Amino acid sequence: MNFTLSPEELLIQKMAREYAEKYIEPVAEKIDTENRVPEDIITGLAELELFGLPFKEEYGGAGAGYPSYVLALEQLGRVSSGPVMLISVNCLALGAIDKFGTEDIKHKYMPKACKGMELASFAFTEPGTGSDPKQITTTAVKEGEHYILNGTKRFISNAGYPGPMVVFAIDSESNKPTAFIVDKLCPGYSLSEPWHKLGYHGGTLLDVYLKDVAVPAENILNGIGGGFPVLTFGIAFGKVGVSALHLGLTLAAYEEAVQYAKEKTHRGQPIAKFQATQLRIADLAIKYETARWLAYRLGCLANDAKNPALFAKEAALTKTFVCDNSVDAARVAIDVHGSYGLMNDYRVSRIYKDAIMGPQVEGVADMQKMIVAGVVLNG
Repeated sequence: MNFTLSPEELLIQKMAREYAEKYIEPVAEKIDTENRVPEDIITGLAELELFGLPFKEEYGGAGAGYPSYVLALEQLGRVSSGPVMLISVNCLALGAIDKFGTEDIKHKYMPKACKGMELASFAFTEPGTGSDPKQITTTAVKEGEHYILNGTKRFISNAGYPGPMVVFAIDSESNKPTAFIVDKLCPGYSLSEPWHKLGYHGGTLLDVYLKDVAVPAENILNGIGGGFPVLTFGIAFGKVGVSALHLGLTLAAYEEAVQYAKEKTHRGQPIAKFQATQLRIADLAIKYETARWLAYRLGCLANDAKNPALFAKEAALTKTFVCDNSVDAARVAIDVHGSYGLMNDYRVSRIYKDAIMGPQVEGVADMQKMIVAGVVLNG
């Protein structure tokens, strides 16, 4: 059991923190206000190979693995959630392509997305699906060497950027969910206006409308009717990115509270001198450390996820704890700030709005607990 980061991991952690502080932090408020990550930030993240950090070099990735991925996203998430959402969803979709795609498919779609020249998407959710694949209404009908897709996908990240999108549809042959790779912005592909989210600004969510979109037969992942394993595997790996983001938010809440406690005075002395404040700071330190080792552990498990069901369980329990924990941490940080924490002028208010998103995305908390229980009780 080794809790020491390698020199390479420490270097990636330091690199991500320095880039976040130097380039993202000055525009973090702008990202939050405009709900858009500036192109120069995306270019900078790409130059640091953060869009393909965990993937093999032969497919355009950095070959750094998932532990380094968690370390990097934590440091970015500490400053702004938007850039992390772009990277996390990109890697979610690429993870599915990497696991289930043919060599030709991987070499076709992964390099540009790993380099940040394109951004990948993952499209399962629909207006009426919730978390149930059996309720998918998007259809795929075979015509010659293509499948014709029709349907609407909801709350899709990175949908406005060019690149591959893993789309789940009920195909006419098996009548089961099948995973297709759609080239975004192709004929028949259109988008809604961005949803106005409470948090995660910069990682825009859009509805995707597919009208007679033709997809080559070779763009199927895991065969006809094989969409469910692609979905469960992809979402499990998506939880690695979300957990890393919320670890970063927990760290941000902790640091903001400590700084405020040292600077804010009452009756001529910093509020850090008062026991009530000290107890809250200690609580935040505990919340960060417990979340940190769970999230880091998940990164290590993701590097060697041989048992899909067991990894899905570990991803579900980590995501549930870390996201719920980040909400609690943000609330404690607001308590330290008092009424100032309710003001948008203070960064802690943005941290809270980002944190509250976590328990509802990448599978709601109750669904994650069902995944954990299913493995525990049937194992």
